[in-house]
Formats: sequence, structure tokens, C-alpha cells
Amino acid sequence: MVPIDASLFTAFCLATAVLIMIPGPIVTLVVANSISRGTRFGVASVAGASLGSGLLIIVGAFGMTSLLAILADWFDILRWAGAAYLVYLGIRQWRATPVALANLEPDSGPLKGVFLHGFVVAITNPKTIFFYAAFFPQFIDPTRALAPQLALMSAAFLIIAVSIDGAYAVLAGRLRFIFVSQSRARLRNRLVGGLLIATGIGLAAARRT
Repeated sequence: MVPIDASLFTAFCLATAVLIMIPGPIVTLVVANSISRGTRFGVASVAGASLGSGLLIIVGAFGMTSLLAILADWFDILRWAGAAYLVYLGIRQWRATPVALANLEPDSGPLKGVFLHGFVVAITNPKTIFFYAAFFPQFIDPTRALAPQLALMSAAFLIIAVSIDGAYAVLAGRLRFIFVSQSRARLRNRLVGGLLIATGIGLAAARRT
């Protein structure tokens, strides 16, 4: 048997891409460093943050394996809660005050320090593990082995995160005007927020079929 459902995995990858586009602490740091100090400093931030995120994903995957094994009878409730959380994130993003990322404060240290700061920002965000616990179960097929699904999803999540954060670093270094305009920031907030709301509602609707 294939270790993961292809349609669920595709939906997971698309939803992951949308979520990672949200300018959180990592994207903020990456953009600020790329704009003010050059693309390689933004890439250093991406590398450090990716290492931190990778460690959290491993911890989260092990935790979910144990949690879902214990709460097997509550699996559907967990997935409903996760869908509601995605809608909440979408509403919050839609209503968020637009911030021109180019105006944010960059790191002032050497390249090694920028890498370390990216790692610290990723590893010390307490919302991250909660997010993984709410998001990943939405795309798990309970009829298949759990560990292979989590392994593939974790790898895909990290690859997508590195790709999108890296794209932010390159674009911020070369196309600064994209990140200066507050009107563009508002449009980005509305677009990402709308996609998150649609994803959460779509997942909730799928539970009823």
C-alpha cells in the first residue's frame, strides 16, 4: 500500500504553501535582513530558521504519533478543531494591520550571528508545535500507518518552507519595492487570509461527506 493518500498529500502541500506565505517572525526577519544587508544575510536567516523548524517538526511528529495513538477515538474531534483553527488564522490574517516589511529592523551582527538568530526565532516560538498539532492531522488517513505519513508530511513541510522563505530572501534583496507598499501588504493579508478561511471551511465540509 502507498504510505500516504495522494489527494490528501497534494492538499497538504498546497495548504502548507499558503500558510508559510504568511509574514510571521521568520519571514519578517528574512525580509528585513535581505533588504538592509543583502540577499546572503536573508539566506543565512532562512538556514538558521530552517534548522530550528526542522527540530520542532521532529519533536512535533513524535508527539503527534503518541498523542494520536492515545486519542484514536478522538481523532475526528481533533481534525474538526484543526479546521476551526485554520479559519481562525484566516480571519486574523484578513483583519491584520498591514505592515510594510521593508521598514522592519534587521540584524546587525555577522553572518554567523544572523544564522543563530534565525535558529533562535524558530525554536523559541511556542505557537509552532501547537500549529503542527492542529494542522497535520487534517491530512492524515487513519486507515494507513501513521509514522510514514508524518515522515513524508514533515519532509514536504520543511522543503516548502525553505523554498518559500528562500524566495522571500531573494525577492526582498532584489525587488525591494514589493515590500515597501502598505497597500500591497493589505492585499497580501486579504489573499492569504481568504485562502486560509477557504481551506478550513473546505476541510470541515469534507468531514461531513
